[in-house]
Amino acid sequence: MLQVYPILLICVLSLSTAIHAENYLDHQPDQNDNPSQLQSIPLLQSLKNINPQREFQAPYIHDLNNRYKVRTLFVETQDLPMVDIQLTFNAGSARDQEIAKGLYGLSNMAAKLMREGTDKYSANQVAAVFDQTGAQFSVQAYRDMFVIRLRTLSDPKKLEPALAMMMEVIKNASFKPSSINLALSNTQVGQKQLQENPSRLMDIRFYRTLYGQHPYAEPVTGTQGSTKKINAELLKKFRDQFLVAQNMNIAITGKLSPKQALELSERIAGNLPQGQKAAALPTPEIKSGFEVVHLPYNSSQAHVIFGHLGPTRFTTDKLALEIANRIFGGGGFNSVLMQELRVKRGFTYGAYSSISFTQSPGVFSFKYATRQDQLLDSIQVAHRAFINFVSQPIDGQRLEETKAGMLRAFPNVYSSNATINAQLGNMGFYSEQSNYLSGYSERLAQITATDVQNAIRKHFHPDRLTLIIVSKELDKTALEMRLEQNLIDANFYLPTRPLPSASPQRPVEADVPVTTPADKPASI
Repeated sequence: MLQVYPILLICVLSLSTAIHAENYLDHQPDQNDNPSQLQSIPLLQSLKNINPQREFQAPYIHDLNNRYKVRTLFVETQDLPMVDIQLTFNAGSARDQEIAKGLYGLSNMAAKLMREGTDKYSANQVAAVFDQTGAQFSVQAYRDMFVIRLRTLSDPKKLEPALAMMMEVIKNASFKPSSINLALSNTQVGQKQLQENPSRLMDIRFYRTLYGQHPYAEPVTGTQGSTKKINAELLKKFRDQFLVAQNMNIAITGKLSPKQALELSERIAGNLPQGQKAAALPTPEIKSGFEVVHLPYNSSQAHVIFGHLGPTRFTTDKLALEIANRIFGGGGFNSVLMQELRVKRGFTYGAYSSISFTQSPGVFSFKYATRQDQLLDSIQVAHRAFINFVSQPIDGQRLEETKAGMLRAFPNVYSSNATINAQLGNMGFYSEQSNYLSGYSERLAQITATDVQNAIRKHFHPDRLTLIIVSKELDKTALEMRLEQNLIDANFYLPTRPLPSASPQRPVEADVPVTTPADKPASI
């Protein structure tokens, strides 16, 4: 296998690089010349001497001027002889139907099969190169992005063959029919597991109902019907259109100089087809009023999710909304939702909210599980809690406590080279400034209760909710009447549609929208 290396270096990269010429020798200073070494033991003797500001010092981020105009963010870390590389393409599952209508799961299949061999190298040979160099290589598709990660030693004898094989795989993955068929057969086991997971079924239906015809509607893994349509030609078409230099950003973290990192990024960008940036995603349709979907499921537990569309990643209210979400249901035991549903009434073991920020409008949602006989009461209480949260002022003390908790937790996002590089990838993808991490504490400190309240009232809508309920049975008419009554009791803004009438009963509506694919989701 050692013969692979020169072939790859000539055929794939064929570049002379100054990375070889740089000095890779570790310069280890005498510990006695290092003040931090001399102070370490005395510092341990008194925790009072710890400087709290040190804990929150984010790494310095270089925004490198790549000559191919491919944005590259780099953090230099000299502690470990490692280099992390992340290539983030605007090529997630939201792009699947740009290749062929109804072809969900294409990007996910490409990610699964990318390391299954090329025309030159078998899957075993690809794996052998990464194993022999001690490198870790992974590919993952998400809704927004397609992410390729390589972790390797900084030693050129290890970095070069690992890098060359990564480029070979990206450009020349063969997507053999045998590999496709094997991946499809593996989904059968996942499908059985999926049907036994009411929470996952609920989430899938939630996205379908919320997004309708939008590219975010279907699960990243696609559907059983759509994945059967996938072939090598479609996978290569996806790669040739989206896995190109002008549709990606580069993140690098590790034991390199900025000059070396820049040269590395230009080698990567220069050895990919340049291509074009993906087009902007469409905006999903915003729904009014309540939409309740019931998924019959024979279980003593009922599962519930509320939610609606939120803003994009580019909203100026992002940080204020993150604070709001943490107070409402994302902050654990002391959150509003947990207090109302668990502490006060014992309706559930846990209730949580989340908010996602994506290229197109994301999702704000909250969910929990409860007993069947408590279902309607718990939904009414959760909805009231949401109405009150939107209507009432934010408590100043609670706001400061929440901000302090977020600040304490923030160093976790750059606690290792891998987490740093993941942050760089996201920053590059969503066009964040290079001071995004270092300026976090200042931005957080500037957020006021008024800022949070304005963001809540702008983006949170108790009168415009989609509910997916997985349970044995459900009286949808009674439930909708309770939701509308909550709005009336709170004197909240009412939807323009008329209130449901108790008599005569409304005709039964189909739970599955006409636009929803008939086939089942593929494996999780």
